[in-house]
Amino acid sequence: MRRRREVEVFSLSFLDCICCGFGAIILLMVLTAVGKPAVLEESRKHMGGEVRLLEEQLNIIRGETDELNRELVGSRETLERERGKLSSLAGDFSRIRGRYAGSREDASVTNIIERQLVTAQQTLSEEMQRLVTRRAQSPRSAAIGGIPIDSDYVIFIIDTSPSMTSDHWDVNLAIVDEILSLYPHVQGLQVLNDLGTYMYEGTRGRWLADTPEQRQEIRARAKKWRAFSMSNPVPGMVEAVRRYWAPDKRIAVFVLGDEFTGDSIQQALDSIGALNKPGPDGRRPIRIHAIGFPEGPEFPPFTNMRFSALMRSICEQNDGTFVGMKH
Repeated sequence: MRRRREVEVFSLSFLDCICCGFGAIILLMVLTAVGKPAVLEESRKHMGGEVRLLEEQLNIIRGETDELNRELVGSRETLERERGKLSSLAGDFSRIRGRYAGSREDASVTNIIERQLVTAQQTLSEEMQRLVTRRAQSPRSAAIGGIPIDSDYVIFIIDTSPSMTSDHWDVNLAIVDEILSLYPHVQGLQVLNDLGTYMYEGTRGRWLADTPEQRQEIRARAKKWRAFSMSNPVPGMVEAVRRYWAPDKRIAVFVLGDEFTGDSIQQALDSIGALNKPGPDGRRPIRIHAIGFPEGPEFPPFTNMRFSALMRSICEQNDGTFVGMKH
């Protein structure tokens, strides 16, 4: 029998076929991937454009955010200021409401003031006589209407509030003229309002020369003088006494007003008394006189009563005379 030839599985021909098959597959893969780089490049360009667009939008948003933040900060500052103003106004309102509510409700204080006013009316003539008698031994003891005219310097403290300027101003100016006529010549004059504001700015601590021209100018300027006022003569008296007190001078202070809106009569007495100290002879260098005007029709009478009680006590303490005007 003829002998069969053995077949080799991994012969050279077989390996050639296998290699050719793998080569064909690789070639197919290369051929199918030829268009992908162009697609990737186009995608890269498209994405770059979108990134730039997003960056621009981001910058716009950041700018708007900064502007909104600035507006927010400004709004917060404005809100804080308004809250501060509101708190301040609320505090002022509470203090004023408490002050006047307490004044209305405190019957004992009202009764005391009323009794002082009744006593003042009953003893006014006695007080004037006492003051005249006290200075009877002095070579300059002349008095007119109970007001001693033994001073060398005169200071006016005039309430310039609306209640005075609208209801009593003409009478007030006439009284100033009358007082000046009581002193034909003095060594110095000065004019303040109830808050201590000077009619002649820049003359604080100095005296105005007493000349006919100066007196005429004071009268003319007083007609239009409307300095801000709180209807409280205490600051004006404190300024006058503290600024012009001198142991070797005789000074007369004339307070003209119709209201006292301060907190305490006793505190005012203590402060003026501490400043206007008596000299070795027991005389206080500054006499304090007062002219009280009646309350206007549109203003509460309580402040007028307090003014009368305050100035009567101040005048008594400081060797002066209180005169109350009638309607």
